[in-house]
Amino acid sequence: MYLLINVHLSIHPHHHHHQLAICPHRGARSLPQVKVGILLVYNINGSAAARSKRSKMPTQPIKVYYYPVSPPCRAVLLTAKLLGLDVELVLINIMEGEQKKPEFIKMNPQHTVPTIDDNGFILWESRAIMAYLVNAYGADDALYPNDAQQRAIVDQRLYFDFIFLQKSLELYWPMIMGKEYNEEKNEKLKEVVGWLNSMLEGRKFVAGDKLSIADITTAVTMSNLDSFGFDYSSYPNVKSWFERTVKELEPYGYEEINKSNADKLAMMLKKE
Repeated sequence: MYLLINVHLSIHPHHHHHQLAICPHRGARSLPQVKVGILLVYNINGSAAARSKRSKMPTQPIKVYYYPVSPPCRAVLLTAKLLGLDVELVLINIMEGEQKKPEFIKMNPQHTVPTIDDNGFILWESRAIMAYLVNAYGADDALYPNDAQQRAIVDQRLYFDFIFLQKSLELYWPMIMGKEYNEEKNEKLKEVVGWLNSMLEGRKFVAGDKLSIADITTAVTMSNLDSFGFDYSSYPNVKSWFERTVKELEPYGYEEINKSNADKLAMMLKKE
């Protein structure tokens, strides 16, 4: 004779407590004593894997094809870390052209990193990957809201960060490759940082009062500027937001995944 029960287990990556509700199945006969065992699966980093209300966790680690200093790769890895996901890192040395190997181009014709393989589902473009990971495996919608208007703001900030990253690379990447500093490009970058400063007026984070994937990718871009020595002291909203966001991300490998690699990019600049 068996007792049928429904077990609801909610694990929140941002909290250390778990909520467990056990509901007897309707019509099931009770027994004098019932012992229920719950097994929590921990990932290699020691944190409880976060179970989504909408879907199961991956049946196997998600393959992430990446290059460590790449800002978009760092943003994806930080997102995976916040979600408590196991990933299998596959290094693609873009400086040596490994992204142009036939087997990689067959998987991703654009031959870009990051690219993920989630049990046969292939996806590239970092912002699309970040949104997918939250949609598929997020314990809730905090990082990428379901509400249409809130999500639209997050999307807009994601697109804005593409411009932000582009303008920063237009200034610094040529310098890494040995070219001279360009004051006009620096002024363009300062204009974009000014836009960000205005967007942050009255907001704790770029899309509202809660951390979102837009903060993750924008903070990665900002961390590059910070390591390069860009002076953003005259942008108080950006300064306070960046400090606040870094503090939020520090428990999730911010130094190892992001800061150390931003510093490596800066070292490449200083060597020239």
